[in-house]
Amino acid sequence: METPVLEFSDVNYIYHTISCETDALKDISFKLDRNEFISFVGPSGCGKTTLLNLIAGLIPVSSGTIKLTGKELSGSSLNIGYMLQKDHLLEWRSIYKNLTLGLEIQGKKDAEHLAIIDDLLKTYGLDEFRNAFPRQLSGGMRQRAALIRTLALSPDILLLDEPFSALDYQTRLNVSDDIGSIIKEKEISTILVTHDLSEAISMADRVIVLSKRPGTIKEEIPIRLSIEKRTPKTSRNAPEFNTYYNQIWEAIHDENQDIT
Repeated sequence: METPVLEFSDVNYIYHTISCETDALKDISFKLDRNEFISFVGPSGCGKTTLLNLIAGLIPVSSGTIKLTGKELSGSSLNIGYMLQKDHLLEWRSIYKNLTLGLEIQGKKDAEHLAIIDDLLKTYGLDEFRNAFPRQLSGGMRQRAALIRTLALSPDILLLDEPFSALDYQTRLNVSDDIGSIIKEKEISTILVTHDLSEAISMADRVIVLSKRPGTIKEEIPIRLSIEKRTPKTSRNAPEFNTYYNQIWEAIHDENQDIT
């Protein structure tokens, strides 16, 4: 059996302040296989973003272990890409210079990585805007640029933290379709956290439902849609889609939180 690209084993995380301790995540165990896409859903404050920050190594676990391809997180050589809710494009740099920023920081501004940027700019309709500044782009174009910046580093694992939340509905569908196509084509193992159940189902191979804080895993739901050439857009037309939506809604309904 192939080693999972990511494995959580009994992971706990506690926020410490001067006055108290707050349990954020409790006994989290799951595996992410190579080329798999997992969506996490749950109430606000259940620890979804904390989970991504743990994977990215931005904060240490309080207890438990996180492994990447069988190695402890700190000793792994895997490259992790992290796309946040906001695009965080630097307004004083052109789009192209924004996209090469990560390469500059990591000393990877070479022909191979620059070719990846050029290819993605052409594929997703941003090539003519390479010398434009972020303020000249629409919200959807900015998010595509942010994704290209992340993918330029050829990540082994991609973390998506509500990356479409600031977009209007139609743009959100289009951008999620673009991103889903890129992820599938490049075979990137991906974790998405979102409040949007339709988005979670349409993009994922598996949806994991977290409880209210402290976040624990309530249910894991494999997504199997009988639709050819599946994309995030076409997934919503699958006959099983509403059944999955209702199943996930039921799993979180007793949390008494607002999930859209």
